[in-house]
Amino acid sequence: MRIFISADLEGVSGVVHSEQTSRDGKEHQRARQLMTGEVNAAIEGALHGGATEVVVNDSHGTMRNLIPEDLHAAAQLITGSPKQLSMMEGIDDTFNAVFFVGYHARMTSPGVLSHTYFGRVVYRLKLNGIEVGETGLNAAIAGHYNVPVVLVTGDNVVVQEAQSLLGPIQGVVVKTALTRYAARGLHPTRAREAISRGAGEALKIIGSIPPYRLVRPIEIELKFINSGMADVAELVPGVRRLDGVTTRFIADDMLEGFKAMRAQVYLAGTTL
Repeated sequence: MRIFISADLEGVSGVVHSEQTSRDGKEHQRARQLMTGEVNAAIEGALHGGATEVVVNDSHGTMRNLIPEDLHAAAQLITGSPKQLSMMEGIDDTFNAVFFVGYHARMTSPGVLSHTYFGRVVYRLKLNGIEVGETGLNAAIAGHYNVPVVLVTGDNVVVQEAQSLLGPIQGVVVKTALTRYAARGLHPTRAREAISRGAGEALKIIGSIPPYRLVRPIEIELKFINSGMADVAELVPGVRRLDGVTTRFIADDMLEGFKAMRAQVYLAGTTL
């Protein structure tokens, strides 16, 4: 049984501020250790539940956050950026299931450090008319390969977001959002224990959770923070402007749509 883990940082217990999530932040090294601990817990739970291979993709920021020498020796690590599929680099149709560890809620929600893909650029993302965050976006990429997401860990907001969109997947709440920059979290030891148990339980629902597959053609709608960002995003071939800050792209499949979305976001980021 092959398990793919996409690991982010904002959803880790104890993480609530950019000083922890930014590469040069004062508390980043400590946050990396917390992140690696939660990912290890997911790996251990998967192995205990019967997984024979685990591939982990470091999916936060520079994508060089997980500490290789501290990562569980049974796992393979994908690290570095840029990557063709970004947070989902390495996924293919040979995997049995996907775990999202340390995930956060979408930009327009009240979750801890909530944002969508590039928080200084993207205000809202819709796939086929449904607003999604990174959970929905990455689940759709996994769905392109017919692989279901069966576990999401993070704050209470992202777990609710995931279960509303993907169905009765296994969710592990390691912290409860109080504000965007404050949370009541489990002690790291308790968070890891919960994640390990959740990972094992998640393997039991493989087969009952369908992949998140979108009806084609796929409509990608992006709402940017300001109109200058939409001005440059509109340069991507096939992109149409809906209003001052919103664009639309119609894709034949999810991979084409994802690449068009990334191109728009990267171009928009040049205006910062």
